[in-house]
Amino acid sequence: MIVGFGEIMARITAPGFRRWRQALPGSVEVSWGGAEANVCAALAYWGHPVRFITALPDQAVADALVASLQSLAIDTRWIVRREGRLGLYFVEMGANQRGSTVLYDRQGSAVSLAEPPEYRWPEALAGARWVHLSGITPALSQSAFQAALACARQAKSQGAHLSVDMNFRKKLWRWHAEIAPRDLARQSMPELLALADLIVGNEEDAEDVLGIHTEGTNVHTGQLDVEAYGQTARQIARRFPQVRWVAITLRQSYSADYNGWGALLFDSTREELCCAPCDANGSYTPYLIRDIVDRIGAGDAFAAGLIHGLVSWPDDVQRALAFATAAGCLKHSIAGDFAYVSVPEIESLVSGQSGGRVQR
Repeated sequence: MIVGFGEIMARITAPGFRRWRQALPGSVEVSWGGAEANVCAALAYWGHPVRFITALPDQAVADALVASLQSLAIDTRWIVRREGRLGLYFVEMGANQRGSTVLYDRQGSAVSLAEPPEYRWPEALAGARWVHLSGITPALSQSAFQAALACARQAKSQGAHLSVDMNFRKKLWRWHAEIAPRDLARQSMPELLALADLIVGNEEDAEDVLGIHTEGTNVHTGQLDVEAYGQTARQIARRFPQVRWVAITLRQSYSADYNGWGALLFDSTREELCCAPCDANGSYTPYLIRDIVDRIGAGDAFAAGLIHGLVSWPDDVQRALAFATAAGCLKHSIAGDFAYVSVPEIESLVSGQSGGRVQR
């Protein structure tokens, strides 16, 4: 059983590439999203037994959300129903030199109000082989941070592997009036990361959460030094000696529609560093993703792919990373947060079939 804990929200997207001033009044697109739920949705879609834990209000829209999760065969029995609201987030899709924008409306959500004992962690995590958390839910409130920490501690006490995606969000981490968001994240997140077997992030997360700067890299101009990223991964592993794997996604943003995409994984036990995708000579060669449909959730698809790979091929980290990177790449072609891409589609891309031909 793979278990995720975190906030899931209603995602409200302006149609096409419209700005909100153009789209409203009018129809909008409503779906579901949230970092930890995105990971669970992908893993369930790939056939893993998955449980998702969160807190939701007891009302009709939340009922529809739960039904959507159940349609993916996700175990929802440990979702807490309580006072509070359903979090929302609003998305304008970017194009060319205009980036996408996200507006959060999640203050007072059920997850942000729930106290750790409400989740009954020993029972909720029974049978868990792997537990996944992110840095987003702990950023909502002190009680949400404490709940994530209680989840992590219980997971480790029951022998489960723990993955934590650092996922720093500068618009969050505002639950302490006297501490700036980045400083609050730097004070809080190490408690979670000190329990993790797998840490996932990018170069911005490493700097914002841990104060580790990746030299010689500017993702906004496409400048990227893979060896410098490797050193960043090693620094993270040295700071948290219990960690087995450190994964860093490598994104080069040429425009909203055109990105380079790849990743590296450091196995601290074997002192092994690998990258994906690679060319025939084994050199890092990123996927060049043009005409992006939706990049939101790509990092979560990557995290899900890595969990899938490490569970499926624990002795072949290169294969696990290749699968994860391809999963993240293909998510860019899917609208919405959830990665509706199949294992055969991902494995086809890993094998080099990237032409996008019609499958008949």
